[in-house]
Amino acid sequence: MIILMKGILILIFSAIAMLGLITGNPKLPDNIRSIYDFKVLALNGSEIDFAAFKGKKILVVNTASHCGYTKQYDGLEKLFQKYKDRLVVIGFPCNDFLFQEPGSADEIASFCKLNYGVTFPLAKKITVKGRKTAPLYVWLMNKKYNHLKDSKIKWNFQKYLINEDGALTDVFDPDIEPLSDEIIKAVER
Repeated sequence: MIILMKGILILIFSAIAMLGLITGNPKLPDNIRSIYDFKVLALNGSEIDFAAFKGKKILVVNTASHCGYTKQYDGLEKLFQKYKDRLVVIGFPCNDFLFQEPGSADEIASFCKLNYGVTFPLAKKITVKGRKTAPLYVWLMNKKYNHLKDSKIKWNFQKYLINEDGALTDVFDPDIEPLSDEIIKAVER
């Protein structure tokens, strides 16, 4: 009877974990000390090395192709073009919110290019919540690492602004448009 109960408990906890109901608390690898220690894969398979952006502001955005905020790709591209001498925008497609980014890397790249003329870097699709949160987002969302504030990803198109020295300075909710006064002022300061 005890063996049967243990087996049932193991099955229950396995099922819960598979459903993502146990989120855990993701931690960063020991070799990550700043935003410039991150290297991520791009949609095209190349590497995006954050160290290459020293001296520029970086706007990190979790994106999706089938979201009410998807039209923000247009504003993100315009922001990138207007300030590309001092700002890089990096999109991180994610399928964490109502499966709004189901496409493959090629489908996402094609969608963004054809519909919004996106030329800013797009990373490989990632997870931004739960046990499998990408290390970059662990850094962005935890004051322990970013030294500014704790945050949670509310939805697709949440924006994180990092200054020229690699410090997180602002977190913008998904409903704040890329060309809003609030974001423009933060980029220009």
